[in-house]
Amino acid sequence: MKELEKKIYKHLKDRGWDNLRPSDVAKSIMIEGAELLELFQWENLSLEEVKKNKEKLEEIRGELADVLIYAIEMSVLLGIDTEKIIRKRLACVAKKYPAKLMKNTKQEPGTESVYWRIKKEHRKKG
Repeated sequence: MKELEKKIYKHLKDRGWDNLRPSDVAKSIMIEGAELLELFQWENLSLEEVKKNKEKLEEIRGELADVLIYAIEMSVLLGIDTEKIIRKRLACVAKKYPAKLMKNTKQEPGTESVYWRIKKEHRKKG
């Protein structure tokens, strides 16, 4: 991850973009995220259907790369260790949504999912 961060920083530095405002990078992340989401507008394809669609996958690769690059740019510009924050967040999510509890949990029609129940509880705690 450090090698990728260095490469992205060099990319920024070489272009004089190493002093971007974090708000502009955050906006770019969301804009690219919206472009990724747009690829799914008016569709509800399954995972397998998307995997089989070579054209769709190529479009996804491009937009996803843009989102990831901007996200890593944010880390690099702010001096944040990308790998460290990802590992930390994954550990938090693992505690918050235990695999054993989440996997194979059947939801009865008209009832709230375990995921949403946990999410609401955490939001109340702040």
